[in-house]
Amino acid sequence: MQLSVIILNYNVRYFLEQCVLSVEKAIQNLEAEIIVVDNHSSDDSCAMMRARFPHIKRIENKANLGFPKGNNIAVKEAKGEYICILNPDTVVAEDTFEKILNSQLVTRNSQLGIIGCKLIDGTGNFLPESKRGVPTPWVAFTKIFGLYKFFPNSTLFNQYYAQHLNENQSGEVDILVGAFMVMKRELYLELGGFDEDCFMYADDIDLSYRALLHGKKNYYFAETTVIHYKGESTVKDGTYMRRFQEAMQFFYQKHYQGSFFFSMFMRIGIVFFALVKMFQGKVSPKPVPEQYLLVSDNEALREKLTAVLQKSVERTTMENGKIVISQTISKIKPTEVILDVDYLGFKKAMSFLKENKNKSFTFKLLPPSSNFIIGSNSSNDRGEVIQI
Repeated sequence: MQLSVIILNYNVRYFLEQCVLSVEKAIQNLEAEIIVVDNHSSDDSCAMMRARFPHIKRIENKANLGFPKGNNIAVKEAKGEYICILNPDTVVAEDTFEKILNSQLVTRNSQLGIIGCKLIDGTGNFLPESKRGVPTPWVAFTKIFGLYKFFPNSTLFNQYYAQHLNENQSGEVDILVGAFMVMKRELYLELGGFDEDCFMYADDIDLSYRALLHGKKNYYFAETTVIHYKGESTVKDGTYMRRFQEAMQFFYQKHYQGSFFFSMFMRIGIVFFALVKMFQGKVSPKPVPEQYLLVSDNEALREKLTAVLQKSVERTTMENGKIVISQTISKIKPTEVILDVDYLGFKKAMSFLKENKNKSFTFKLLPPSSNFIIGSNSSNDRGEVIQI
């Protein structure tokens, strides 16, 4: 078997459903499997999986075992030569896995470590944590105090987000994000998987770093895009703050020991960095949509949405590979674009997000054969689900 896609879920039932639907499309031409691990969700995630995806392997844990242990359990059951660690609040394109597995990074690289890809949020904006450097004391300092923003072209200050590569350049990087990681299953097992002493937040940094220590090279692959709603995974609350600080302390105590100055600096830095994270989590909500644009060839769907949303819903289609936005759509009124994935496919829906990321639209996806629309207006905010 070529690939095992492992999705660890906790209380994100609708995002999980959309994620699994996108993965099923993406593995159609591969010898692959999907393994969904549930960390004792209190919503109906497990019931949904049993009803809609009875053919997919499920592991239902009796407690929330954390990100590392949950994934380690699944990898032991995996049969693929390669594994993909995938968050449930993600959407992959139909050709994501084929592009990666057929790339020269995989076919001609004996030192291959972990591969990540371009991640965007629900508004189409690039997520810079898609590619990162090792957070050494100096790199952490430049991140905490924002020096990389003031000196973007300096190799001295721009290592945290691996700015030697832009978002459209593939290349070697140190650290990749746990929302999407592809690697050989054999390497994962050699590394001992995710460190179960770290409940969450530093686990991907630690695994990436240990791959480097193992003599491997990690890569950012810019030729495919994955949506990571991100804010859905964890609300930026007090619990998040505490666990984030614990995670950073875990990484530095494990890999950087012996310096009193370093320890003191990191204690101060962790507090600053956590405060920045909390500040980033407070976002101003976008205006409530006053009109909707449905991208679909299904007129009955437009009528159904009009009845459910109780707002004007205009429908448009694609012409010459481009989505046509009617001149009748008011540029003054807040507009939400609903992308019918049955009509567009996941890849074209993602392309539309990226092409229109700086416009005043908000976006939702209608997954294939589903009765809900789903999306997020910020990478720091919980997403929204509307049943239709």
